[in-house]
Amino acid sequence: MVFRTITNQVSWAAAEITDTLTHPFAEPVIRLGVTGLSRAGKTVFITSLVANLMDRGRMPQLAAAANGAITAAYLQPQPDDTIPRFAYEANLGCLTAPDPKWPDSTDRISELRLSLRVQPSGLLAGLSGPRTVHIDIVDYPGEWLLDLALLDQSYAQWSAAALTRAKGRPEGDAYLQQAQGVDANSTLDEPTAQALATGFTSHLNASRAAGFSDCTPGRFMLPGELAGSPVLTFAPLPSEKFARKSLGREFERRFESYKHNIVRPFFRDHFAKIDRQIVLVDVLGAIHAGPAALDDLRNAMAGILGAFRPGRNAFLTRIFQGKRVEKILFAATKADHLHHSQHPQLTAITQALLREASDRADFAGAKTAAMSIAALRTTVENTVDHAGKPIDVVRGRLLETGKQAAFYPGDLPDDPAHLLSPARAGADKWLDADYAVMRFAPAPLTLRPGDGPPHIRLDKAAQFLFGDKL
Repeated sequence: MVFRTITNQVSWAAAEITDTLTHPFAEPVIRLGVTGLSRAGKTVFITSLVANLMDRGRMPQLAAAANGAITAAYLQPQPDDTIPRFAYEANLGCLTAPDPKWPDSTDRISELRLSLRVQPSGLLAGLSGPRTVHIDIVDYPGEWLLDLALLDQSYAQWSAAALTRAKGRPEGDAYLQQAQGVDANSTLDEPTAQALATGFTSHLNASRAAGFSDCTPGRFMLPGELAGSPVLTFAPLPSEKFARKSLGREFERRFESYKHNIVRPFFRDHFAKIDRQIVLVDVLGAIHAGPAALDDLRNAMAGILGAFRPGRNAFLTRIFQGKRVEKILFAATKADHLHHSQHPQLTAITQALLREASDRADFAGAKTAAMSIAALRTTVENTVDHAGKPIDVVRGRLLETGKQAAFYPGDLPDDPAHLLSPARAGADKWLDADYAVMRFAPAPLTLRPGDGPPHIRLDKAAQFLFGDKL
């Protein structure tokens, strides 16, 4: 096992050195990782980003778009033939149809290459012609990213943490009773193993639906072609030592197989090659779900950043230490569910929520930022009278009924500690406020020539992530 790990590391390093030495003579490529936990809006983000880079009328905060340096944008075949292509055209069709709808969420990795023709400015403008900058967008589920933390855990460590998290969560107590009723040192019985894996998977899915973020292993909820395979047929057990040929020993073996055959290849083949990253976060959904879900999101974000190798990609650094993630953006999505007067509060909560995670990256030399965005704006803003007082609301088309409705989610606090302190303390509910979430459908679009879909701060996010490369 040790020899194989060393061999893998040497192979990855050799490939990285080769890429680094040839990189200065090739057209620049930015590998942008896009991830987020369930319902954070990855598919819509990528679709709207590409559409707005191809038609840049709504991108004034992207400097290269505002000053005309980007002269053309077009899609090209992606460099990796083994990864599914991101279904950009189909997703854009869903959002721009006469009766628009949200596109289906993706449950696997996908990729898309967008190429930009950029005219150099300043002193270089007269010395060189336009150059091509490729943006390779890599879309992958946030649940897979959480799995990277498993690489440093034993089965016993993961089991202890998973069983602790299960207490009080949806269907968690039911699984705990199921696990306690099984003798882990009994001879392996496949129906028993399958029943435990099914019970634990039901708990993970119910927890995710209730707004919790830290639900591992991620492939249990997104099994794809691996559904029913032994590598996904294990679950946490309370014991730490197991007899030979026992149920517990087999679960321990399958946990190690999961790390070796699923988690490690994802890190090696995809994740380790990313140099810019955006993490989409449904902060409003976590607030609505309650203090426990908000604190779980904070812990999940800290764990997510622990998987990155942040830092600056200097030439020698790339040769001797491998590629590093230079910039990481944590974006609170669905900002269009709030009146713009509350966007500063949402951003402040996101910054405080991710303080532990972002401090790690800042300390390592990576640039991090937090902001509130809406990749596709679905609402308009109004001020209405309520009980003799004006309140700021948003108005949009309800997803369930299609009817127009005004929505006021409740005032977010100016001080993020008013939310984070009870979340850290394990409060069951918010004491002085209720926060609501409403699901809006995409609004029918009438786009002028040269304009992409309407958004909130998508251009600012793009400027942070790759504006310096344009």
